[in-house]
Amino acid sequence: MAVLRFLPVLVLSALVQGCTQSGSSNQAARPAGDAVAYDEPDRAPASSRVVIAFLGDSLTAGLGLLSSQAYPSLIGDMFLAEGYAEVEILNGGISGDTTAGAARRVDQLLAPDVRILVVALGGNDALRGLTAEQTRSNLTTIIETAFDSGAEVLLAGMQAPTNLGQDYQAAFREVFFGLARDYGRRISFVSFLLEGVAAQPHLNQADGIHPNEQGARVIAEHLYPPLRDMVDALPSAAFVP
Repeated sequence: MAVLRFLPVLVLSALVQGCTQSGSSNQAARPAGDAVAYDEPDRAPASSRVVIAFLGDSLTAGLGLLSSQAYPSLIGDMFLAEGYAEVEILNGGISGDTTAGAARRVDQLLAPDVRILVVALGGNDALRGLTAEQTRSNLTTIIETAFDSGAEVLLAGMQAPTNLGQDYQAAFREVFFGLARDYGRRISFVSFLLEGVAAQPHLNQADGIHPNEQGARVIAEHLYPPLRDMVDALPSAAFVP
């Protein structure tokens, strides 16, 4: 598993500062509820629509990229290419967000037709002074809120920067693996959002932390198979591949 050795404090702070940067080709903080429909001309009826919502920070918002290049949008393209016309993507990524901020806004993202919530958070928690225990508590709140709304959950893990020490790294990593063990088959789990992208200069922008277009595609290819399995397993999904 890749370790975030490319995240010294000054570079990691780009996650937090990203929300104030100007000149980016992507508007990082899309309003909650601004779903991206990939089959607008023949949009599926609301009763058969499967909305996958992504709750994340600048990595999910696609800081420095066009909105169409962010990994949630690329996942939507993959669904459409395989004939899943009823699947829509809702990108709820906000640059600089923490698990605490996301726990406060998750209700706004969980519209009635959101069937799957992807939780991709944690990179900013250490910079904001959150403990591993607080991160776990916030993620638990997010997962339980999703369950209360009737949505399935895919949890994507994150790793702490090496400069925060081995004890914090281990505790932070255990947050995600501990939740995966505790919830078992009730959630889907991807151990590291940036698998295959972290510490790969050719897959990241100049800041060394935010994926470039190629890096976003690697993330999308990593997340698409479990998400497709989740869509296929939905009890009321009308689509038959």
